[in-house]
Amino acid sequence: MMIVAATCWSSGGFLVRRQSLADPWEIVFWRSTFMVLFVAGVLAVIHGRRTAAAIRAVGAPGLASGVFLACTFFFFIASLTRTTVANTFVLMSVAPFTAAIAGRVFLREAVPPRTWLAMAVAFAGIVVMFGDAIDSGQLVGNLLALGVPCFFAAQVTVLRKYHATVDMLPQVMIAGIVSIAVAAPLASPFTATPGDLAVLAVMGSIQLGAGCLLATAASRQLTATELGLLGLLEPILGPIWVWALMGEHPGTTTLAGGAIVLAAVIANEAFAAWRTRSREPAAGLPPVG
Repeated sequence: MMIVAATCWSSGGFLVRRQSLADPWEIVFWRSTFMVLFVAGVLAVIHGRRTAAAIRAVGAPGLASGVFLACTFFFFIASLTRTTVANTFVLMSVAPFTAAIAGRVFLREAVPPRTWLAMAVAFAGIVVMFGDAIDSGQLVGNLLALGVPCFFAAQVTVLRKYHATVDMLPQVMIAGIVSIAVAAPLASPFTATPGDLAVLAVMGSIQLGAGCLLATAASRQLTATELGLLGLLEPILGPIWVWALMGEHPGTTTLAGGAIVLAAVIANEAFAAWRTRSREPAAGLPPVG
């Protein structure tokens, strides 16, 4: 289920390229609208008449984490409209590192030496990617992509700070509602064609909604480390879809820098999984796209 969830998330870049809209605000609006409808339907099936109570049960931590998740939606789409899919997904993959730094600063959580080493290696890969972006006019898009793991770290920190045990799906629905409220006045005039709406419906319901549902189910059986490791399929598969199906070549420096970043992240997560002696209940964290 987690593999399928990561595969769903990885289709985001390809689906953005398949529609004609260039305004990130309108893309976020329609994507979030379809996602909210999908998640509301799932919650209604799961909770029935107690759906509203299940949403209210997330409390202040769930509301705050939903707002931070909404921010990742904006940064993700804005980045995809200003840089390559490969750059966006690779830079998003540093989310485990930003979460570790936020935990160290705000929660006084220890960061293992191996993670500091992996961060240094990943930073070297990012420098390689940004060097090429300056010349190709993709610097703004790359900076926006880094906003995704930063707000993801804020979200995770809130949940840990208040020991929240809220379900992921209500958080995602809250994030969608916040996204709609912010994007609606900025997306006008709406220019989406029926074809665009069909693609955005798939993005909202399958790419994000179904991905979250599957990850929630998988989190009952996998540790947080295992979820993080399998979730790395998203930044690996994302650039492959647009490269193989649409001919968007990432570029030599992106391939080199991306390989360094992903190698550092995968090595850190794999070593953490190897060191795990007991299976701990997973937190069920939402995606970073």
